Amino acid sequence: MVKTNEPNLSVVSRDVQKVPAQALVVGIGQTSGGPVLVESPLSPKAASALAASLPLLGVTGAADEVHRLPGLPEMEAQMLVLAGVGKVTAGVPLTEEALRRAAGSAVRQLAGTESVALALPAATVADAAAVAEGALFGAYSYTEHRTDKGTAAKNPVSSIIVVTPAAEEKALKPALERARILGRAVNATRTLVNQPPSHLYPETFAAAAKDLAKPLSSKVKVTVMDEKKLERDGFGGLMGVGKGSSRPPRMVKVEYAPQRAKAKLALVGKGITFDSGGLSLKPAAGMQTMKCDMGGAAVVLNALLAIADLGLPVKVTAWLCLAENMPSGTAQRPGDVMTTYGGRTVEVLNTDAEGRLVMADGLVAASEEAPDVLIDVATLTGAQMIALGNRVSAVMGEEGVRDAVKAAADRAGELFWPMPIPEELRASLDSQVADIANHGERFGGMMTAATFLREFVGEVDGVKIPWAHLDIAGPAFNEGSPYGYTPKEGTGVAVRTLVAYAEDVVSRSA
Repeated sequence: MVKTNEPNLSVVSRDVQKVPAQALVVGIGQTSGGPVLVESPLSPKAASALAASLPLLGVTGAADEVHRLPGLPEMEAQMLVLAGVGKVTAGVPLTEEALRRAAGSAVRQLAGTESVALALPAATVADAAAVAEGALFGAYSYTEHRTDKGTAAKNPVSSIIVVTPAAEEKALKPALERARILGRAVNATRTLVNQPPSHLYPETFAAAAKDLAKPLSSKVKVTVMDEKKLERDGFGGLMGVGKGSSRPPRMVKVEYAPQRAKAKLALVGKGITFDSGGLSLKPAAGMQTMKCDMGGAAVVLNALLAIADLGLPVKVTAWLCLAENMPSGTAQRPGDVMTTYGGRTVEVLNTDAEGRLVMADGLVAASEEAPDVLIDVATLTGAQMIALGNRVSAVMGEEGVRDAVKAAADRAGELFWPMPIPEELRASLDSQVADIANHGERFGGMMTAATFLREFVGEVDGVKIPWAHLDIAGPAFNEGSPYGYTPKEGTGVAVRTLVAYAEDVVSRSA
């Protein structure tokens, strides 16, 4: 069901005469004195001539800028591509994220070209891996429902060659394998998010989870709880949100439990496959992108699969909380009281604050297994976009986990920002008829939602489980133009951060 293009990835040394690709990409930097050719494998004569012609060609070196030129006589490639890497400073190497974005932008804009060689300044193994990651993220296209795939959308690049002096280093092979795994996980997340709600709903999402886990069946176990089991076991959050739809909810538990695991990590993902708002109906324009409201579940699923594929010695359990929020004669009403898994009652003041209700079930279920750390991921609030925009995600929670997630995001190249959970917001969630209400203080609504979720994080021996909440509402779905390695619609944000976090947990345990 979940099909993604996976290009062939290889590396070569810096001899451009031996690069078997249709296009050779070199980097152009942006300085106050004009565009400059960054380190490249071109001969000194060719590099000098090219550098002198940059202003005449209208090249600035700005990020996302791509210019195509005929190949040089010294190249086997038929086309020389000038890719902007953004602002550069003499003597200061490009960051790994700058390399990811330049590589991803070039590969994305070269769709229709079969093979691309990237001769960006990747002198180290880490730099070469960053180029490979960006290229794999850039080589993404979602065409599943186009009847004429050949003309309706250009085919993505199918062969990627990283040109690097580190080609012979032993450490490069595992670094490139990690890049492949990350590319697969991020792109599978994008494809799930891009699926139309006519095709992706709780039952088919559960089937997709099983399908994606099949190649790792010896490592990963997938358990699907249908509506009968959810009703029987008291998953009132999922059942309450899902009862307005003809497509019943599901809880999917995905487990990776290697021997000698150094830590136990639980991940909970919001999986609202379509959010109409329920009886608290959204305006029509507000529903247009609501197929993306299952992005958190897609993230935790594919992050776990990537962690398993990498063979990291950490136990990870992902809980996918899947429901469709629809209005009907059977839908929950504003003023209803539901009993979530574990027994706590919630007054539903707004049926469009549904994500936190299904997440409450997931957080309690995850807490019962006493993980060392609990992290949830959700496209939870419009307030996240008001606070941080469409490219920066929020992380809140226990200070140690929050800061560790932020550090992992920085290393992975994803934009997260730590936000507080002010104690005074809890009073706004008080209910006259239930243990808690699902809607509270409007201002700072992102933090109010986190305050609600925190109520459902369990304890171990009287101590609250270390927990963080990732609100990816805006960054999970790009409504604007593509940029860097980021396509329109599903972005796959937060997968890399969770994988990096798991790697950091292992590193700290060593």
